[in-house]
Parts: sequence; C-alpha cells; structure tokens
Amino acid sequence: MTATTTTTAIQHYINGQVSSGTGDAQNVFNPATGEVTGQVALAGEREVNAAVEAAQAAFPAWADTPPIRRARVMFKFLELLNANKDALAEAITKEHGKVFTDAQGEVARGIDVVEFACGIPQLMKGDYTEQVSTGIDNWTVRQPLGVVAGITPFNFPVMVPMWMFPVAIATGNTFILKPSPLDPSASLMIADLLKRAGLPDGVFNVVQGGKDAVELLLDHPEVKALSFVGSTPIANLIYERGARHGKRVQALGGAKNHMVVMPDAHLDKAVDALVGAAYGSAGERCMAISVAVLVGDVADKVVPALAERAKSLKVKNGMQPDAEMGPIVTREAHQRITGYIDKGVAEGAELLVDGREFNAAQTGDGCDEGFWMGGTLFDRVTPDMTIYKEEIFGPVLVCVRVPDASTAIQLINDHEFGNGVSCFTESGSVAREFGRRIQVGMVGINVPIPVPMAWHGFGGWKRSLFGDTHAYGEEGVRFYTKQKSIMQRWSDSIDGGADFVMPTAK
Repeated sequence: MTATTTTTAIQHYINGQVSSGTGDAQNVFNPATGEVTGQVALAGEREVNAAVEAAQAAFPAWADTPPIRRARVMFKFLELLNANKDALAEAITKEHGKVFTDAQGEVARGIDVVEFACGIPQLMKGDYTEQVSTGIDNWTVRQPLGVVAGITPFNFPVMVPMWMFPVAIATGNTFILKPSPLDPSASLMIADLLKRAGLPDGVFNVVQGGKDAVELLLDHPEVKALSFVGSTPIANLIYERGARHGKRVQALGGAKNHMVVMPDAHLDKAVDALVGAAYGSAGERCMAISVAVLVGDVADKVVPALAERAKSLKVKNGMQPDAEMGPIVTREAHQRITGYIDKGVAEGAELLVDGREFNAAQTGDGCDEGFWMGGTLFDRVTPDMTIYKEEIFGPVLVCVRVPDASTAIQLINDHEFGNGVSCFTESGSVAREFGRRIQVGMVGINVPIPVPMAWHGFGGWKRSLFGDTHAYGEEGVRFYTKQKSIMQRWSDSIDGGADFVMPTAK
C-alpha cells in the first residue's frame, strides 16, 4: 500500500465550529487506490461531553422556534444541498468506493427526506376535540425530546444520516451525528451546509470516532433518543444498552434479502434486477439482494444468464463514467467477504463465478493497490449453508432452487432476518398472496430494492429492527417527539362540591 504525501485532517464539528479534539486519529483510505487520503479524529469523553453540552444549550431556543421558521431553515438547506449534491457524491465515491452515479442516487434519496421535513408545520399538528364532556375540550400536541443522536454506517454516509437529522431537527430537537470513521468527510460538508442555511450553532453537531464514542453517547444521561443503522449483533446490543439507560432507541440491523423469480416472470428483466441489486455498490447495502429464489425450472434459464452477466461486470474506479461496480470499502471487509466465499465452496455450494479471481489491473487509473473484487455467483445453495444464513455484505449472490411459491415463502419466513424482499411475477394472484403472507418489513413486486419513499418510512421485521418505529416519514416524526394530551375547562362550567368518582363524559 502506498500512502499519499499529504492527508486531510477530518475533525469534529461542535457548537458551529470545527474542533480538532484531543484524542487519537485513524487513517481514511481511498478504496480504489489503497492510498491514505485523510486522518479522522476519534472522539473521547471530552469531545462527546462538549457536543452534548452545546446541544443542550441550543435546545430551549430551538424548541421554542415556530415550526414554520424551522421549516425555512430546512428549505434553505435543501437549496444548498441541490447546489452541492455532486460534490457530496464525489466525496462518497472517494472514501466509500461506490460508483459516482450510485453516490448521486444516495444523495438524491437523502434530499427526499429533507423535502419531507420541510413540511413539518403540517406534520406537527395535533388533534382537537371540542366538548369531550360538558364544558371540557381535549387536544394533543407533539413536542421535541431534547438532545438526540444518530450513529450511522459506512455504506451510506449521506443518505442514512439524512434519514435521521432532518426530521429530528425540524421537530425541534438538537442533534449529534456520529458517522462511520471509514468515510467521514461528508458529515462535515453537511454541517457546513446547515450552518450556511442559518441553523443556529449547537443544533447540529458531529463527533467522529468509533466504539468509544458510541458507548459514551449511549450512556450519557442527557441524550434522550438514539438512532442506529448497522449489523444485527451491534444493533441488538445498542438497543438493550440504550433502553437500560432510559433512552428511546431505534436500531436497524442486518438483512438477508431474497428475490423470488416465478416461472411467469419476465426473465430478462428479472436478471437485470438481480444483477443490479446484488452487485450494485459492491453488495454493501442493507437492501442488496443476496439470495435469488428460483421457482421450478426457471433456474435453468436464469442461472446461466446471471453467470454471464456477473463475469462481464464493469468493475472500475467509481469516477469512471461506465463503471458498474467499485471496490470493497476496506481491506478488512475484502478479507471477510473472501472468507465467506471460501466457506461456501467448503460447504458444497456450486461456485459459478469467483470474484476472488478479479485482476485489479483491469480497473485502470493506477488502481492496482485498491481493495478490488469481482462479482461472485453460487448455485445450488441450501438453507443450512453459512452463505445462505449470514449477511455477507459484499458482491456475492447465491441461488436457491425451490419447487413452488409456497416453498419460497416458507423459506423466506423461516429466516431470522426480515428486512427486504422482492417477487418477480406477472400473476396478480401470486403477487397478492406473496404480499400478504411474507414476514418481511419491505416488500417489492417486480421492484428489486423496495426502499420506501421519504413519506412512508423505512424498516424491517424480526432481527432486522430493534425498537418500535421505522425510520423517517411519519414514524420518524413520532420517534423524535412525545405526545402531550391537554384537557381544559373553565370555572363557570364546574359544578360545586368535590367529586370522588372516576371522571366520565357527561
């Protein structure tokens, strides 16, 4: 590995200012070249406490700011995002590795949530009932929680934070973002755009770091709620630890997303969908399709087509305009994915395309030292195999053959994860039955990656989500607010004398 001669210091953002902090630092890599491009500060107790104190100090005035004025800040932020979306996408590609067009899509989906948050005056409206009893009116309001935090993963350094902070801030909370140390630069770009949009200092803060920063936020008594996106084992631990400290926690975990291909499906379109959903972003998506469930004799047609497409993937530096797949995010992730491929072979799966054989020299642009891998395809995988059961989080697609739709549904329902699923069919009755019976939180019919739009909310079932609400949308508004019910009457409607019975409507 060759290091660059100069690197960028990627720091914290606390109370409206970039802060260098006092802790250690960690290298940031360009996964396409293997070069060190920056050093990210790692927050300790001092930095986390400073961010919480800044957020606490900013909360009373921001919570009292009328929702329409908070929305105006969001509208200005939206304008600045649209003007700088390609710069954000380029930063994603250079630190994550995903192709530039994919990074542009990520930014666009984050912008959708900001647009949703611009409607916060309507979303914060409560309910009012006149005359619930004689002379008594009752209404509800939603009020912010206080200081809230978000812990976000490497695979979506812009979109996933935007699942959280636009709704949290628009509803009147102050926010602390702890991004992944693997691709942290976008977080500071976002902080700068929010400040330029007129957001008061302390309302949005960034603490860079790893496990220590996460634990400090989880344990801090003034952090009232915490959102997390990552692997299931960590999501489970974060949910339990946060709940023990009295926090409201929303922890989105892992996935093993299936795509069922029925015999009546449009096979060319199904193959296109599988290739894009399995190998896009090098499979480093929680909504990536990693299992093709092939019903009946459709496997004999789909598998050869998948193998041909997997072999011909354009795996290149993500900034090249024709790139279809970029590198793996880190050397460690590359080794982990390689281990899963080794295990699949050892357990008897049929390896049709081996991504370990990819020649990095094919990428051009002097990227030989990057963290490169091609697409991998397995056939005749069975449910007892590790590559079926566990989330690989890489460009590995496994094919499972089943005799009918009922078996396909049961296979999926038996899996511990329930994040996303898709079914390709031309049959309305099959589609309806699939949608009703499948035990998964996000379902696509002829849609390979069914990520809900900003006003619907994102989240899976089973061990893919810990907590009671999904991310963004109206579920996000509820997560970041608490309901208050107010009953009111005036003295001229109150009968004289003490009343010792349970109040009832009169």
